Amino acid sequence: METTPCVPRAGSTPGHHPAHGRRPSRRHSPTGPVVPADPLAAAGLLRASVKIEGPLETALVQATDPAVGPALAQVVTRSLVWWVQVPNEILRGDTLDVLYQTRPGEEPLVHAVRFVSNKTGQTHRAYRFQAQGERNPRYYLNSGEEMEMRLEHSPLDDYEQITSLLRDGRRHKGVDFKAPVGTPVKAPFAGVVKRKNWNFGSNGNCVELEELGGKRRRALFLHLSELSRGLSPGTRFSAGQVIAASGNSGRSFAPHLHYQLMTQDDRVIDPFDSHRTFRRSLPAEQRGALEAEIRRMDSLLNPSVAGAAN
Repeated sequence: METTPCVPRAGSTPGHHPAHGRRPSRRHSPTGPVVPADPLAAAGLLRASVKIEGPLETALVQATDPAVGPALAQVVTRSLVWWVQVPNEILRGDTLDVLYQTRPGEEPLVHAVRFVSNKTGQTHRAYRFQAQGERNPRYYLNSGEEMEMRLEHSPLDDYEQITSLLRDGRRHKGVDFKAPVGTPVKAPFAGVVKRKNWNFGSNGNCVELEELGGKRRRALFLHLSELSRGLSPGTRFSAGQVIAASGNSGRSFAPHLHYQLMTQDDRVIDPFDSHRTFRRSLPAEQRGALEAEIRRMDSLLNPSVAGAAN
């Protein structure tokens, strides 16, 4: 993880937080055409800069707008959980800078996060970047590594983002992978099908697998679009075998896969403790493009360079 020493910062900068839906300020050039008033407007981005004095959501509501703050806090938390325990390790005096876009009917799209943590004594940064040959943009550290850890023997080879972890403060029992409907879901271990499609109103199409040998873990997959043909209780399968397709069924508000691990006595296991994990690095030939994007984002994160956003 790329870090720099923690530097205390005084106060928030309330003048740099446009209200939701407000049009960026513009001015007329001497020749007449209307041009953006500052680099943020030119980039089509908004900036929220806050000093934490209480709940993260409260700080972002005050810095943006009641219609934006709660959703923005939820999206930003997806980055913070890789650095600190949320919410317990978000401390008074921490500072947070976010570059984002609002989108009608969708959650805010975050382009860059800078978090100065009193818990770790470090400044943590992440940047959204579309790598060549990748289906989805990812969040990268200055080092060129992806921000998110990945699971060996993951149920999904490809997904957009992890949107929920066991340690994100939501008391959620599984890991949520944001992925398009129909993404192949693979068995993380060899085993047998224990049950399928129970509690359909909440779980939607779902399946529970039981590991044969090894740790004898149980794996639950919820909100699927469909199960593989012939998959029924008692069916045996091998590790890596496609057993379903991800979906948006049941009590689900966006396409994703809920992946949950449990012991035989119903104790929930964190997949990031049970699986081996790793971080992918951007290929060397693409590092220059990432570094250019980091420089651009850093200039916009700095209020003295980007100017007022409202």
